[in-house]
Amino acid sequence: MPVTDSMFLIAESRERPMHFGSLELFTPPPDAGPGYVTDLYNRLVADAQVDELFRKRPADPVSSLGYTWWAVDDEIDLEYHVRHSALPAPGRIRELFTLVSRLHSGLLDRHRPLWEAYLIEGLADGRFAVYTKMHHALLDGVSGLRLLQRTYTPDPNVREFPAPWHLPARPSSGTREQDSLFAAVRSLAGDVIGAAPVALRIARTVLGGRRVALPYEAPRSMFNVPIDGTRRFAAQSWSRERITRVRQAAGVSSNDVVVAMCAGALRAYLLEQQDLPDLPLIAMVPVSLRAKDAPDSAAGGNSVGVTLCNLGTHLEDPLTRLSTVSDSMAEGKTLFAGMTPLQATVWSALNVAGLALAPISGAVSLAPPPFNLIISNVPGPRERVYRSGSRLDGIYPVSVVLNGQALNITLTTTADTVDFGVVGCRRTVPGLQRLLGHLEDALVELEVALDIS
Repeated sequence: MPVTDSMFLIAESRERPMHFGSLELFTPPPDAGPGYVTDLYNRLVADAQVDELFRKRPADPVSSLGYTWWAVDDEIDLEYHVRHSALPAPGRIRELFTLVSRLHSGLLDRHRPLWEAYLIEGLADGRFAVYTKMHHALLDGVSGLRLLQRTYTPDPNVREFPAPWHLPARPSSGTREQDSLFAAVRSLAGDVIGAAPVALRIARTVLGGRRVALPYEAPRSMFNVPIDGTRRFAAQSWSRERITRVRQAAGVSSNDVVVAMCAGALRAYLLEQQDLPDLPLIAMVPVSLRAKDAPDSAAGGNSVGVTLCNLGTHLEDPLTRLSTVSDSMAEGKTLFAGMTPLQATVWSALNVAGLALAPISGAVSLAPPPFNLIISNVPGPRERVYRSGSRLDGIYPVSVVLNGQALNITLTTTADTVDFGVVGCRRTVPGLQRLLGHLEDALVELEVALDIS
C-alpha cells in the first residue's frame, strides 16, 4: 500500500472519518412505476461481479502494520455494501440532507472493503438519490468522480444501470514490466535533476513580492478547533451561465469566480457569527496531479497536490476580493508549472505539514493553523447524462473535514450547473446551511459590481 494511501488510514479516528462521498440526484424516466427504485436495487445486488478495487481492505484491520498492504476479498456481500433507504415524510430536500449527514458521520468497517452505497427514495417530488462513500485510502475524489462518470450515458433510452464497482476495464497500454521499471528510473532521475530550478523558483516567489499564500499565514478562526465525529451536510446548484458571465466580465477563470463566491459567503457567515478575523482566511485547494488524458487506474490510489489561496475575506469590496483570489490562485499554479509529480507531491506536503500535528492531543488548540478550510473544484460531466433512463439533476460532493479545519466546500461543474456540497462538523459550525444563502448573495454582489445582474 503506497504511503500516500496508508496515511489516510493512519490519520483516521472516530472524530476524523477519512472517507469522501457523493450525492447524486435523479429524475426517473416518465414510464417509471412505483417499484422503479426497488428494481434498480435488486439489479445492483444481483450482480456478483465486483472489480478488485472494490474488494480491497486493509490486510490487518486491528494493527497499524496492516496499513502497509492490501488484502483482496474473493467474495463480497453486496447486500451489506449496497443499501436501500427511504426518507420520512414530508420527503423534502431537508430530510435528504439530514440522512446524508448521518450516513456520512459513520466510519467504514475496516474488516470489509472500504465503501458503501445507498439508493434513497421517498422525495416528495418523485426524484431519488444515490449516496456513495469510499475511503480516501482507496482513491482520491477526482478518480472517484471519473468512476461515477463511466456509469452515465447521454442516451436516455439506455436502461442499463451500471454500478461503479463493476465496469468494463479500460484498455491496457500494454507496457511491459521492464519498460515500466526503466520509466520509473528515468522519472526519478528527472526529479533529482529538476529539483534545483524548482527550488530556486519557489525561493524567488517566497522572497519576492508574492501573492500566493504560505503555510501558517492563516489567522485562527472558529473553524480551526478540535472536531467531533458528527457531520452536517447541505448542497445547492448554481447556473453555469451566471458564473460564466461573471468570469467573462471580470477576465478571470471560472474557478476564481466560485472560490470568490466561497470567500464572500465565508465573510458574511463569520460577520454573522461575530468572528471575522482581521487577516484574510487561507484555503487549501487540492490540485489533481493526474494527466487529463490519463486512463482510469483499476488499482485506485491518490494523486493530488495542494496549493494555498488567499481568500481576501478582510476586504469589503467584492471585486477587490475576486482579484485577490485570482492573483493568489494564479501564482500558486505557476509554482506547480514544470514540476514532476514527485516534486509537486513534496511541495504539497510542505504546504500541509502542520496537519501531522492534528492527531496529537491539544496541538490544534495551541499550534497556529496551516490553513483555515478546504475548497475544492472537481470536474464533472459536461453534457446532459442519464443512468437507466433517469436524468442526472445534480452531483454534490460530500467531502472530508479535518481536525482543526472543521469546514469543507467542494463543488462539481456539470453540463448546466455548478453543484456545491458543504460539509462541516455539526458541533463546530452552527447553522451551516446558511452558507448556501451567503453563496447566492456573494454571486449577486459580483453580478451587481460588474453591472451584469
